[in-house]
Amino acid sequence: MKTVLITGCSSGFGLEIASYFLQRDWQVIATMRTPRSDLLPASPNLRILPLDVTSAASIAAALSQAGPIDVLVNNAGIGALAAVEAQPMEQVREIFETNTLGSIAMTQAVIPQMRQRAAGVIVNVTSSVTLRSLPLLAVYTASKAAVNAFTESVALELASVGVQARLVLPGRAPHTRFADNARPRMEGAIPDAYGPLAAQVFSNFQDHGQITHASDVAQAVWEAATDPAAPMRIAAGEDAREWMRTATA
Repeated sequence: MKTVLITGCSSGFGLEIASYFLQRDWQVIATMRTPRSDLLPASPNLRILPLDVTSAASIAAALSQAGPIDVLVNNAGIGALAAVEAQPMEQVREIFETNTLGSIAMTQAVIPQMRQRAAGVIVNVTSSVTLRSLPLLAVYTASKAAVNAFTESVALELASVGVQARLVLPGRAPHTRFADNARPRMEGAIPDAYGPLAAQVFSNFQDHGQITHASDVAQAVWEAATDPAAPMRIAAGEDAREWMRTATA
């Protein structure tokens, strides 16, 4: 039975990914900053571990408890809608610490065991906003675009030792708690001068025509983790797939 470790499982994509793998009889290690046992059904194949991807000590402790891992899914992330002019550098660093450096640190930490076995897959969940520039998301987009570039480069290194790395790019997911989690970082982040632009952006967010569901992301991660022929970049969600088609046309 194979084992997957997933970061950021307290809600949204991470929670759905954990459930998806559990239903397919994998050993699932669901990690979150504050562990909760009530989010997933009890199962002998499930372990819930505390993990803060910005802490080297936390990463070491989690991996020590996890044991051998066949697949790592770097899903933990934070976001903020803000005009760059008003976005505190402390917040910029916080976003990069989690989204970018956290993914790199987790990847670095699992490579030795995968390399020794000449097997394993690392799946980094980023965002389709890296395919199409959007206003008020410059820092978030930059943090995810950096992971795209990192993954595509490190995949070339890892292929030589039998390990794969893949990207999953979700679209807009209004049914998850991502926006709610980002809201505390938005206070004072949009000066009056950007009001009309922000109003347009928020209006676009209300369009539920083409969107991404958490199940779309779970299916894409499953493909990345289990199909050796999976492409480097997998769009997750109807909107993300459309954006990818447009970007590669």
